[in-house]
Amino acid sequence: MLKQFGQKAKHISKCLELAILFEISADKPGNVNLTVGFEGTKYEHFLASAVAATPSFEVAAEKGIAVSKGEIRLTAVGIGHIIKSCVADVNAWQQGGNTLLGTIILLSPIAVAAGMAPTIKDNIFEVQELRKNLKFIAEATTPEDAINVYEAIRIANPSGLNKAPELDVNDSSSLDRIVKEKISLLQVFKIASEYDNVCAEWVNNYPITFEIAYPYLQKQIREKENLNVAIIHTFLKVLSEYPDTFIARKVGIQKAQDVSSMAAEILKFGGLKTLKGREMLREFDLKLRKSDSLLNPGTTADIIAAALALCVLSGYRP
Repeated sequence: MLKQFGQKAKHISKCLELAILFEISADKPGNVNLTVGFEGTKYEHFLASAVAATPSFEVAAEKGIAVSKGEIRLTAVGIGHIIKSCVADVNAWQQGGNTLLGTIILLSPIAVAAGMAPTIKDNIFEVQELRKNLKFIAEATTPEDAINVYEAIRIANPSGLNKAPELDVNDSSSLDRIVKEKISLLQVFKIASEYDNVCAEWVNNYPITFEIAYPYLQKQIREKENLNVAIIHTFLKVLSEYPDTFIARKVGIQKAQDVSSMAAEILKFGGLKTLKGREMLREFDLKLRKSDSLLNPGTTADIIAAALALCVLSGYRP
């Protein structure tokens, strides 16, 4: 039985690793990919990060399994510590700066949720079961989880981290207040959800991931039989409907909305299915890269990684 549960945890971690590798390998506009990067941050840094993150995903899955067996309570999962350990491992294995912080924050609970969930057959998970578990995981977070995530953010040192109106991560008094007032990670993310869509996903039970990105991606995969095209079109779909908060934090919401409008236009003209769409996509990519990483839709990429994780966990194989 122990061997069976160990295999389940390894399987889940491999699914999430594969999802990250799929996401970073697609040549999405404005993101790092195989042929184009940013100064100091290249494709190989993301590859190393994906591999380095996998052991923490396995630990997260093991925690979920322990919850399902009644060995620990959800409050004892320690999702914040898992996130911090994962970020530290990623940081130790590459020198390209922050590569996967948002993705780790989204995928770590998914690993726990999968550990908690039964498989239908052949290690395939029911997506709605995962979503149900994610709600329980978020609601069970603790002040200790919040402190660990603050420390993870400091380790990752992401760009565009402006001063928050409340409980700023770089303000040492924030940690004191979290402890004193017993503020959970979910409560912290509720504050941050106003300006960060990764946090908004946590707070609202992953609505963009489950209701927009995942079904659209599944449909694209069925229709195109080309994963790169499916990922790029899903990326454009999410970006067109949800201005990227990573961009907004760096250059303002108006420019983020302008980027979303351009993504919508590309889809309107067929995206990669038409010559006009391909030309527009090429121009869009060049425009985003002119400002180095200021117009990099990084939050959108994190959500695409989460949607890909659902695809792989629910049985997709290339």
